[in-house]
Amino acid sequence: MTIALQERLDAQITFAMEIDKLKRIIRRNTLIDGSRRENDAEHSWHLGMMAMVMAEHAPPGTDLDKVVAMLLVHDIVEIDAGDTYIYDTVAVEGQAALEQAAADRIFGMLPEDQCRRMRALWDEFEERRTSEARFAKALDRLAPILANHHNEGGSWALNKVTARQVLEKVQIITEGSPALGEFAARLIESSVANGHLAP
Repeated sequence: MTIALQERLDAQITFAMEIDKLKRIIRRNTLIDGSRRENDAEHSWHLGMMAMVMAEHAPPGTDLDKVVAMLLVHDIVEIDAGDTYIYDTVAVEGQAALEQAAADRIFGMLPEDQCRRMRALWDEFEERRTSEARFAKALDRLAPILANHHNEGGSWALNKVTARQVLEKVQIITEGSPALGEFAARLIESSVANGHLAP
């Protein structure tokens, strides 16, 4: 192996070891059965699978491989920045700067060509300007709604979140997939009717 190839492999191994830390980042949301809180790695895997299963609800022409790749990298920055609860308005204010710095550091561990690709996927997800990014973000927003609906309010109940707050997030789902947005709205309505989400 040449020195250049060895250096490339060393960088890739260093990155692979670093992203193992994603398994330690505990999210506010629980598993769908409510048995425990999920970690970021589980969340990312679950979203990738959801993308494959729900691909027919993406806008026509959406590149599914790109969506899955985006979902695999979208939360890597939380290794440094931590999980920010979307209903914590104070924490959300400082989230972007922390995540940008984390993206610079973590993706910067990779060989330059791979750094550019991974960072571009992460940036695209954050900016939501493409159908792929909007569909990926829709799934990211739908997953906690599914979990909270199926575990009697879950993190909504613990954090005194209201239906109005959750419905504000449904707009992002609708932008990525009208069908999934409509489904999410029905889940929220049902959660309120069942007393698991405050009106």
